[in-house]
Amino acid sequence: MKELTAPNIGARSETGWYRSWFLLLLVLIYASSFVDRIIIAVVGQSMKIEMNLSDLQLGLLNGLAFSIFYSLLGLPIARLAERFNRVVLIALSIGAWSVMTALCGTAGAYWQLLLYRLGVGIGEAGSTPTAHSLISDQFGPRRRASALSIYAFGPPIGVLAGALGGGLMVQHMGWRPVFFVVGLPGLIFGLLAWVTLREPKRGGAEEGGAHAAAPVPPLRDVLAVLFKSRAFVHMLLGTVIGGFAQYGVNLFIPVYLNRVYGLSFAQAGLIFGLMIGVGGLLGNPLGGLLADSLGVKNRRWYAWVPALGTAIGFPLVAFGLTLGQWPAAVALIFCATIMLSMWNGPTFAVVHGIVEPRMRATASACVFLLMNLVGQGLGPTTVGFLSDHLAARLFTQGQFKLVCAAGGAHGLHGAVAAGQGAFASACHDASAHGIRYAMLAVSVALGWSAVHYFLASRHLSRSK
Repeated sequence: MKELTAPNIGARSETGWYRSWFLLLLVLIYASSFVDRIIIAVVGQSMKIEMNLSDLQLGLLNGLAFSIFYSLLGLPIARLAERFNRVVLIALSIGAWSVMTALCGTAGAYWQLLLYRLGVGIGEAGSTPTAHSLISDQFGPRRRASALSIYAFGPPIGVLAGALGGGLMVQHMGWRPVFFVVGLPGLIFGLLAWVTLREPKRGGAEEGGAHAAAPVPPLRDVLAVLFKSRAFVHMLLGTVIGGFAQYGVNLFIPVYLNRVYGLSFAQAGLIFGLMIGVGGLLGNPLGGLLADSLGVKNRRWYAWVPALGTAIGFPLVAFGLTLGQWPAAVALIFCATIMLSMWNGPTFAVVHGIVEPRMRATASACVFLLMNLVGQGLGPTTVGFLSDHLAARLFTQGQFKLVCAAGGAHGLHGAVAAGQGAFASACHDASAHGIRYAMLAVSVALGWSAVHYFLASRHLSRSK
């Protein structure tokens, strides 16, 4: 079958400026997708109050409603990326998820929000594995972890932009206009990708001289290569289990800051953006650069780097969630975010080193399928479920849901609750303790994740 073709702005050599633009635009596209993905976390408390939602309902919007189709469709779309023009696939995907994000602002009922979030997930399914395949055909093995780590700037940039802008907008305009604003940039980036990027040669960056004409292997062959590798299995488990904890904790941080410390939406958005966004911007390149530099002499550093980052980040997160003063808590979680962000580049460098060039989009999709289905899908949902359950157990004034729903959104959250009477204060305290203990419980999975990264290192050869 003939490949789809995108517009081309002329014959260009593989110049440094083009490679820089190529990677920059993919980073901006990834950032745009992450703004749309995490914006529910920023506006969640406002939505909860207006629509009287439970934490479980918020968790579903942050988690399964987005991730179920995002995860399941990632693999078949990745198979298309092995055969057809990847630039076209990305451009079309951006348009789809941007429109569905904007539609979230029109939702009048919870079921409509769920439906639109499913649509966001469907659109974003065509982006990241396809971009991974493009990057690995543009950058050779010795620069691949660094390039993939730079690409992984997208999520923290997206968190930073979404949290800062979204927090201010929801504070002054309400949550609905936020969705209209964050949906627009994706359409611009999609057009830029269509016009300015070109399809690189398949396998053109390989030192062994792989050829674009190589046939696309069947899915069963890709899975056989991947799951035959014990290094891949343990890197996958480390990523999936770590994603469960990180998504579960991170996507409830703005709600946590609102509820536990009484911060405003704008304050919580600002802190969330700086803590997770800047922390990720520092941790992602650090992980890739460390793995590429140390891995020259011993390839096991590609597993040791995420293992050490996760092992150090876990106690920092857990201790931060127990503190009563928000500046100290934020400082610890910020440091933890740096360490917990070092997994991305090294992990996908290992995965792409195991498979052939026309297997790479599929290999990335396999990782993202489980990471997002279990991580983003179940992480926030589990935190929401545990939060509701624990709050109900901790509430001593009767039935938590019935009593606290009367105050709107299961009770007032923040310092204002203390001035609204005994029931409002009791609702606030139970809800605040519930979300804290739920996030603490889920963070324990980070220790489990670190163990698998360490185990993966035992199955990597010392030399490349």
